Amino acid sequence: MTSPRRIYLDNAATSFPKPASVAQAIVEHFRCGAPAGRGSYAEAVESSARVANCRHRAAGLLGAESRERILFTFNGTDSLNIALHGLLNAGDHVVTSVLEHNSVLRPLRELQCRCEVEVTQVPADRFGCVAPDDFRRALRPTTRLVALVHASNVSGAIQPVAEIGRIAHDAGALFLVDAAQTAGHVPINLREFPIDLLACSGHKGLLGPLGTGLLYLHPGVEQRLRSFRQGGTGTQSEDDRQPDSLPDKFEAGNLNVPGLVGLEASVAFLQERGVATLAEHVRQLTQQLLDGLAEIPAVRVFGPPTTHNRVGVVSISVRDYDPQELAAILEQGWRIQARAGLHCAPGAHRSLGTLASGGTVRFSVGQFNTRDDIDAAVRALREITSAS
Repeated sequence: MTSPRRIYLDNAATSFPKPASVAQAIVEHFRCGAPAGRGSYAEAVESSARVANCRHRAAGLLGAESRERILFTFNGTDSLNIALHGLLNAGDHVVTSVLEHNSVLRPLRELQCRCEVEVTQVPADRFGCVAPDDFRRALRPTTRLVALVHASNVSGAIQPVAEIGRIAHDAGALFLVDAAQTAGHVPINLREFPIDLLACSGHKGLLGPLGTGLLYLHPGVEQRLRSFRQGGTGTQSEDDRQPDSLPDKFEAGNLNVPGLVGLEASVAFLQERGVATLAEHVRQLTQQLLDGLAEIPAVRVFGPPTTHNRVGVVSISVRDYDPQELAAILEQGWRIQARAGLHCAPGAHRSLGTLASGGTVRFSVGQFNTRDDIDAAVRALREITSAS
């Protein structure tokens, strides 16, 4: 029987629904319609103030030293490209992991081919976790950067970033963290983590619109990071060189003001409710999902066996079903929406042994999911497997 209710369990791709305040803020901005930092009339001043407030809120949510440390980008991929292309030079060595998203793997491959950057990928265990000692052993005198995903978008495993960050710093390397699956999902305080650069999208755990992203720079990193693009900033317009000040050095061209106004509203939502409180809600639903799946013999669950070091990402395979086929059946028969495939992280699937079989079906829980949603997903899988 087809369910009339859409059950969205693909929050690792983008969160849905968004808080009502997000759409409201965007609509209000379109009635204003002015750019930020490009005029002194009332509407332009208002747009600039909203963007500044978004930067202030994001800095507060993540524990950045000041709002200027938060750069606005177009998505998490853009943030990672700014970091990787802006830092690395010919002959530099990078230590990363097999778990990384293509947003890290592909820029590194480009840098390997174009300017002979050297890359070492450390392995992951059968639960999709990396070991700090593997990073320590991979370091070289030429290691300039260690780059690591905070939580795998395939296994859901949260990685030991604090310990690996200390290892990187002890070796004189910078530490870049891809927080696409953790920002807004787990509490992050950048003052307490040895993180030099943190990249994330605005449309996942931060609950904002697509086309928004953030890049945090620890004090002093901006002096070592080249600007990725150059252009108008609305400041120092008489100079044909890009300003060195933050955030202008890295924010050339008009910002996505509608998106950032929406992001301001979503970050306010997170601050009002508390990331830790929302994370506990997702943890409970994830545990409910794991418990339910464990009772279905044909289902294999990947990733950590408990929720203490896992975000709300649960990848599965089902005996005798191709991942794409299973996802289509869930959508067509139950209106349950999950993502099938490799999730842009082929190395993670290789480490889990799911690459050759086309990946997994991934359920990813969000702040607006309910116990009923999880019950429906488990019930659907039980019915599918019992009929096969």
